[in-house]
Amino acid sequence: MNFYRYFWIFLFTINFSLFSQSIDSNFTLVIDPGHGGKDPGNTGNGYLEKKIALSIGLKIGERLKKYKNISVIYTRKTDVFVDLYRRAKIANDVQADLFISIHCDAHTSNAYGAGTFVLGLHANERNFKIAQKENSVIFLEDNYQQKYEGFDPNNPESVISLVLMQEDYLDKSIVAANFIQKSFVNRLKRRDRTVKQAGFLVLRNTFMPSVLVETGFLTNKKEGSYLNSNKGQNEMADAISEAIINYFEALDNPPKSFENITQIDKYEFKIQISASKRLLPLKSYNFNGLTNLSVKKVGSIHKYFFGLTNSYDEAKKLLRKAKSSGYKSSFIVLEKNGKAYDLDKYLSEI
Repeated sequence: MNFYRYFWIFLFTINFSLFSQSIDSNFTLVIDPGHGGKDPGNTGNGYLEKKIALSIGLKIGERLKKYKNISVIYTRKTDVFVDLYRRAKIANDVQADLFISIHCDAHTSNAYGAGTFVLGLHANERNFKIAQKENSVIFLEDNYQQKYEGFDPNNPESVISLVLMQEDYLDKSIVAANFIQKSFVNRLKRRDRTVKQAGFLVLRNTFMPSVLVETGFLTNKKEGSYLNSNKGQNEMADAISEAIINYFEALDNPPKSFENITQIDKYEFKIQISASKRLLPLKSYNFNGLTNLSVKKVGSIHKYFFGLTNSYDEAKKLLRKAKSSGYKSSFIVLEKNGKAYDLDKYLSEI
């Protein structure tokens, strides 16, 4: 089947019969129901994330096992605690083609909607908070300092080391996440929280395309009740299963590049500290002791920048440092996918 035709039909929500399709190749899927045992996950409105994630995960597996060419492996099938590194090892040992980690979200507001994540740098503070919550489970593990080589869930800098591990699989991870997200929106009419990147430890050591799914917010009374219901769990399992089938079929007849299908917007912040017609060597002694410098020539003017980050909160810290170093007129500049982007527009969007 022509992939582009299939993709656009799917995108415009023409319904497929979930179990009437065939897959020519053999695929191995690892389903990872988040949390478990002594780790309940979030307990918004009295619901248990570990219980809901397990139910949805098992239902996904039941649906996909009807395909003779899909092998389904679980990181847990009962209410037990599984270390994060062990979850990845299970997937690596079977040389899985896709790893899906199932979770439920929480927030202090009445936020709602389903979202999907792949491994990457946090685009904003909210993404960091989500990853921080999921990563904090390592504190329940024995010898976590040795297992995770000093990784600190509370330190944004720890995330950078995660990203390089999954870089080879990022494109396919984004494609899989996009199929799942579109299925939530088109099939279930869920609020679209889009595909995002964040530093989830459970995805770090999986050597295959990997996606973490936040099925909704237990802290939202209506959504929590839906996710805790058999109806809600069945519908979520149907949507995720359909997306996985679509993803595997796409691999069976892949386009030359996945880049035309979807992308995650990349935001980069830096601080413009000065501008001059004169080109100065990027040495700290020329810039009041600042390091991590860059320059860009625009016409006859050289613009000088300090720092580089994907986080707006980190950019604000860099701005304070620049001003304290004597650059009182410095300001934050933003690029989206390598092009200048309006900061106020970005802030309104997030």
